[in-house]
Amino acid sequence: MKRENLKSKKYNSLKMAVSVMLLFLCSFKGYSKNEENTKDALAVIERLIGNRASEFELSIVENKENKSDWFEIETKNNHVKIKGSNNTAICYAAYNFLRDIGAVLVSWEGNRVDLPKSWPEYSRKGTTPFQYREYLNACTFGYTTPWWDWKRWEQEIDWMAMHGINLPTAMEGQEAVWQELWKEYGLTSTQLEAHFAGPAFLPWQRMGNINSLEGPLPQEWFSKKEELQKKILERMRALDMHPVVPAFSGYVPKAFAEKHPEAKITELKSWSGGGFASTFLLDSKDPLFKKIGKRFIEIYTKMYGKSNFYLADSFNEIEPPVSEHNKYEELSNYGSAIYETINEAAPGAVWVMQGWLFGDNKEFWTKEATSAFLSKVPNDRLMIQDYANDRYKVWENQEAFYGKQWTYGYVHNYGGSNPVYGDLNFYKNELTSLLKNPNRGNVVGYGAMPEGLNNNSIVYEYIYDLPWSQGEQPVNDWLTKYLNARYGQTTSKSVFQAWELLLESVYNIKYWETRWWNDRAGAYLLFKRPTATITEFKGNPGDKKKLKEALDILTKEAKKFDKKNFINYDLIDASRHYYSLCIDEDLMECVKAYQQKDIAKGDQLFKKIEKQALDIDKMMSRQPLNSLDQWVKSASDYGDSPEVSKLYVKNAKTLITLWGGEGHLNDYASRSWNGMYKGFYWPRWKMFLEALKKSAVDNTPFDETKERELIKNWEIKWTENK
Repeated sequence: MKRENLKSKKYNSLKMAVSVMLLFLCSFKGYSKNEENTKDALAVIERLIGNRASEFELSIVENKENKSDWFEIETKNNHVKIKGSNNTAICYAAYNFLRDIGAVLVSWEGNRVDLPKSWPEYSRKGTTPFQYREYLNACTFGYTTPWWDWKRWEQEIDWMAMHGINLPTAMEGQEAVWQELWKEYGLTSTQLEAHFAGPAFLPWQRMGNINSLEGPLPQEWFSKKEELQKKILERMRALDMHPVVPAFSGYVPKAFAEKHPEAKITELKSWSGGGFASTFLLDSKDPLFKKIGKRFIEIYTKMYGKSNFYLADSFNEIEPPVSEHNKYEELSNYGSAIYETINEAAPGAVWVMQGWLFGDNKEFWTKEATSAFLSKVPNDRLMIQDYANDRYKVWENQEAFYGKQWTYGYVHNYGGSNPVYGDLNFYKNELTSLLKNPNRGNVVGYGAMPEGLNNNSIVYEYIYDLPWSQGEQPVNDWLTKYLNARYGQTTSKSVFQAWELLLESVYNIKYWETRWWNDRAGAYLLFKRPTATITEFKGNPGDKKKLKEALDILTKEAKKFDKKNFINYDLIDASRHYYSLCIDEDLMECVKAYQQKDIAKGDQLFKKIEKQALDIDKMMSRQPLNSLDQWVKSASDYGDSPEVSKLYVKNAKTLITLWGGEGHLNDYASRSWNGMYKGFYWPRWKMFLEALKKSAVDNTPFDETKERELIKNWEIKWTENK
């Protein structure tokens, strides 16, 4: 007994000594719990501004009663004090301060950092009614990110944090989980090799649209992406973000369907106009549905840790295989099966789904069909990402999703195609209107879900300020601060005038209709597979005359800046957009001239178009990141062997040109890049116009079908060539 008391005394003495030591360490060099809690936010700031980050004092102040994010900033004695609700709010506050004083601008095309010797007096408070700020479309993981390494992802996560994003889509690394899952169900490596699509096309396999396209998927891909996803999720979670990760939505491999003839599995119609391999959907009432879904989350959790938000889309651009007489009950069964599967495997987690399908197929998704689909899911356990508000008004048509949580946003960028457009005043007015609308329901989030990145930075800079300003700041006031931060000196009246003209000419367009004209994809007519029907085109949106006025001013003003200044980047963007619009007009006139057998006029326009296309291509070489070479090189470098690199390169080239299938997806992901004007877009039109001219000279009928087939064969060879 005495020995036990002695041991107890010794233990208590040791415990006290440790406590004293910890207290000493906590007071040493100002160390506090807050420094530990905010170290990841500080690291973001440090990666941006280096050792000056030591002049920032960060602290998280939790308020469990209030879900709204908030921040406070104050400078005192050359010290920047920031309080906030979490690390993401603090990162946004720090970036806001640095941008407001004109010291920093963070963008995809690079960062501008020019810090003052001492911090100016500054005080600001901010809050947002949106609990979540969302980011990244499921398609971005094909159109932009497939070849990204950790260094590039780290930059993007820093960008997210500084723009206040806390609900990012995180789709990397799931193929390793699917592979393990399907092998547990007896599928062989050979069967899975025939199942998985190529790396650039995986997003559409995940959504149940395609199988096997441009595969096989090399084994090195699985391990590389697994390692990458672990780093991505660790960093996102450290910054208090809520990554949205994948869940099972019902799609199974063809080999699985063949192996389980007793299961109720529907072979669906080929997606998007045909030409794609069928996909197979397991019925929600089949016992295998929940077993597979729960097992997927179990493996995923073991591999990547626990998650609170799971993305599952059963019917993305696919009409549900339900019977007409029992339609609503079958839809409600699908909804409840997905929810229950997620809830049983990850209790308390939220099912996230894209709201795109409701706008894409309005005929099927009536109010009755949508409300039935959502009916058996608790309101707080489902989140619908309604991100197509620059095209559809889904939430208004669907009564704000019948009490479910939902997020408001925009796609803005489709396919990574990059015309210069956006509509800042539209975004502002829409947000203020939403917040005043008594029928907005349970809207909990806001943001952008672009299919592709690296273009129109101003649009995303503005969109991610809106949930904090709530649209109360005039656009021109915001623009003044933005330009000071972007160009690095007090903006001259002339530069501001140029940007006012840009707001009135190109940044007043909420959706670039041209890119999907007459059921043909391509950002401009030049980017579409050639057709003589372009003579029916009614014209591109925007004000070309005002764009030219802005261009003339920027050309003059840019000479006053260093060549590396972002004003030169913006000048190139505006120029290639303007001259691409000019080419479209000349193309229509050239086709008309040859059709009318006015050879001289046709030849004159032909030469003019060729010169403009080659000039744009040369000009775009000053934007090295926006180049075919860079895209192809990043794909090639991602492979560990010549064989794998070759597969990746073909994927990369096919995605931005042919795409696949027999429908209308070719040129969907067209890019205004160096190498594309000279090496792809103009050669196609040159072939077409020369054939059109020959038929005019020979006085023979023009066979457009034959010419388009020849061009398609040329495109196929282009994707296969080095």
